[in-house]
Amino acid sequence: MAYKHGIYVSESDTSMPTPLTGSAGPQVIFGTAPIHLTANPAAAVNKPVLCNTYEEAVAALGYSDEWDKFTLCQSMDACFRIFGVAPVIFVNVLNPSTVAHITSNAAETITPANSQATYAKAYVLLSTLVVKKDTTTLVVGTDYFAAHDEAGHVLITLISTAAKAAATLTVSSSSLKPDGVLATDIIGGTNATTGADTGLALIRQIYPKFGIAAGLILAPGWSLTATVGAALQTACEDIDGCFNCETLIDIDSSTATVYTGVEAQKATQGVDSSHAIALWPKVKVGTKIYFYSAVYGALIAYTDAKNSDVPSLSPSNKALASPNDPSVLITAAVLANGTEVILDQEQANTVNGYGVVTALNMGGFRAWGNNTAAFPETAEQKDRWIATRRFFTWWANSFIKTYFEKVDDPANYRLIESIVDSENIRGNRFVAAGYCAGAKIKFLETENPTASILAGTIKFHMYLAPYTPAENIELVLEFDPAALVAALTGGE
Repeated sequence: MAYKHGIYVSESDTSMPTPLTGSAGPQVIFGTAPIHLTANPAAAVNKPVLCNTYEEAVAALGYSDEWDKFTLCQSMDACFRIFGVAPVIFVNVLNPSTVAHITSNAAETITPANSQATYAKAYVLLSTLVVKKDTTTLVVGTDYFAAHDEAGHVLITLISTAAKAAATLTVSSSSLKPDGVLATDIIGGTNATTGADTGLALIRQIYPKFGIAAGLILAPGWSLTATVGAALQTACEDIDGCFNCETLIDIDSSTATVYTGVEAQKATQGVDSSHAIALWPKVKVGTKIYFYSAVYGALIAYTDAKNSDVPSLSPSNKALASPNDPSVLITAAVLANGTEVILDQEQANTVNGYGVVTALNMGGFRAWGNNTAAFPETAEQKDRWIATRRFFTWWANSFIKTYFEKVDDPANYRLIESIVDSENIRGNRFVAAGYCAGAKIKFLETENPTASILAGTIKFHMYLAPYTPAENIELVLEFDPAALVAALTGGE
């Protein structure tokens, strides 16, 4: 190493801002990732991966701008680069052990120069790389090193004297085949023999593994497939037999190419759950096009975190822009083919009337829509509004986590009183803070017959009143001739 005396400067890549952490709406995101870029690809297959930073996500799952191939990466970008939120749980279903997810690359000859050679194959699993000099197989770490370059190819660096003498190299390998992943891989299931969970069935592992109750389930790039959308709507209810959450589902903008076609496409996809939030179309930041669910999920997480981790605010009318970098913002709403969609407020409201959230440019793009996918079929307040539905879900999950330690305690007056008092204190605190209009709990004798208590069941009744959104604000303007006369006559 050279002897240094003086001042020296180096540069590093721009780092991501420190994420804003929240627990009210943690996202669990299913899709595909470029795991060939990781040190241990097998460790990121059908396993929930909790990430608190962009760097953690890249180390565990890899990153690529080929979002049509690797769908999880758009959520990484939206969560960590645009909104700066954490934690995020990713589930990759692209599996090197599945034949349909792998391509075998036949041996080919490449020519090294200056002890390096580029193997121009995409998505190569380095563990499958076979490099030969003539008929001799070279040993990784002894004869050569291999790494992915910025173009996604493999750079082979020759290090032994014998390897450096090679005029040509013969290379073969296996590559990931992201196009081989099907909707059935996202849906997954539980193996009856081994008990192994795959795909959406892994949602049951989130709380036992991380102590986190899922807030949102999404699968950008996959949810527009009807079977996946149906599975998402089912998966967000009765998780682990007790928890619920919401799901984000994209309405296919390759079929619904005009706003009036959104209603029919929503019906075709079967998106109608009160726990589902339907989104149309896609959105664009610069040259990057995102499935709306990826950006909207990050927006919800950010909105909750900024609201003291209480999901009482509607994401509607919130800016689709980075709070950390004003230059990073949604620049257009687009169809699947990239065609720009320009909605005025009346057209956007029509989409809202279908029970679908859209994007509206009113001095900058913002999320627009308060209705769950159950609207307009339901008028039930807790099921119709996104904010009230999420508040009910969150409160129920919080109740379970808070009082689980009291399960199996003696069912006596002390237990009942402690839960009622504690929950009412909490409710009063939330009312005073303006998060809701009312939150009180009661133990009603009519709901607790002796037979039920003797059977080990006690029931509490919670009355919740989260605020509904001020979706429609009206102003009545009236001409006041008396004021005009007074101004002209001096009030005489």
